[in-house]
Amino acid sequence: MEPLLTRDEFRNAVFKRDGYKCVICGLPAVDAHHIMERRLFEDGGYYLSNGASLCSTCHLNAEMTTLSCEEIREAAGIKNIILPNHLYGDNDYVHDKWANIILPTGQRIIGELFHDESVQKILARGGVLDQFSKYVKYPRTLHLPFSEKRGKDDRVLDNVDHFVGREVVATLKMDGENCTWYRDYTHARSINSGGHPTRKMNKGLWSQVAYDIPEGWRVCGEDLYAKHTIHYKNLVRGENRYSYYRVFSIWNEKNECLSWDDTLDWCELLKLQTVPVLYRGPWDEKIIRGLNQPEYGGDPFEGFVVRVTDSFTFAEFRKSVAKFVRGTFEIKHGHWTQQKIEVNGVG
Repeated sequence: MEPLLTRDEFRNAVFKRDGYKCVICGLPAVDAHHIMERRLFEDGGYYLSNGASLCSTCHLNAEMTTLSCEEIREAAGIKNIILPNHLYGDNDYVHDKWANIILPTGQRIIGELFHDESVQKILARGGVLDQFSKYVKYPRTLHLPFSEKRGKDDRVLDNVDHFVGREVVATLKMDGENCTWYRDYTHARSINSGGHPTRKMNKGLWSQVAYDIPEGWRVCGEDLYAKHTIHYKNLVRGENRYSYYRVFSIWNEKNECLSWDDTLDWCELLKLQTVPVLYRGPWDEKIIRGLNQPEYGGDPFEGFVVRVTDSFTFAEFRKSVAKFVRGTFEIKHGHWTQQKIEVNGVG
């Protein structure tokens, strides 16, 4: 990892590396531009490889995202891509300056700063707002520092300070497929997820409640119809609809996650169930750590997810939600979609 610079060190180092000229057009440099917005970083993002010298015109184009991060890095000869800790550099998409996802098709998916007033203004000036999908990819959840099992690409919170003094709810982490419902559409984690036989049950249930989901809202939950790693035997059927879909969050048209109490109210209205609650109360690390157990309800225990009970914005997700995965949880080789379909059981 490159050393973090001060603001002045960043400006001087970027200008010196680029010969005090705009890396795009060659005119005298005016701005030491942050390739990825500094507000996305916990530390301000003042890294040499996150900066490029630009003239006023090219700087405006970069802010409007009509000049891409990739074009700027190539022009500046930057090989080391610096991303905020919570963002993933997957091969199937890239990020613009404001952390909006750009798919290979050119379509964009809104990121955490999209609804910021200043970002809206600059994107509108660039004429790119019509490139954005109205559907949202659910973000990846960071691991708690004491999470026992994580993959090589998983990200971990530096600390839990943002939970201290706040009320949280810890829910069972369930081994299914992340699935999002809107009034007019449903998809898995990818907004362009294709069809699969196991998704028919979920789509049928969505069709029964879709007209009650407000325009611009989305319901996020776990599709548990088929076995992934855990073969559930005891998904308890409640008074509401079938237990194969369990809600963990609901978002409004402003991309704000509803409070847990409002989530419960909406689940009652839609006749849906939430993921099981393990604890609700003030953040207490000893209690949270003690939620780890071999099994829950007779089924293997994967882990749990902690979130604040208050409402929070999309930009605040990384400081409002975190997960713990049990060390004994083993994911089998090969994707679950390639397995023989085994339907989970309702006790």
